[in-house]
Amino acid sequence: MSQLETAMALLMQSFDKYACTEGKKDTLTKAELKTMLEQELPGFKKNSKNQAEVDKLMDALDRNKDQEVDFTEFVTFVSAMTCMCHDRCPKK
Repeated sequence: MSQLETAMALLMQSFDKYACTEGKKDTLTKAELKTMLEQELPGFKKNSKNQAEVDKLMDALDRNKDQEVDFTEFVTFVSAMTCMCHDRCPKK
């Protein structure tokens, strides 16, 4: 697989890993989102320990307001985070 195909597969695997622990298998609950942030994005660890911050993030991600984060909402979040990181990196 190419690097991009590998990245896409890792996104799908990461989502599925956390989405299947409770509730629907194709969405992240607030608890699953919190666990994912703590384990996969340790830079968010400080914010993920603050329930109000997790609630705020969940509300921002949950575009259809069903109290869950689906795969499209998850990818939008990862894309936004990737853009922020890219913008902060020095250009060569």
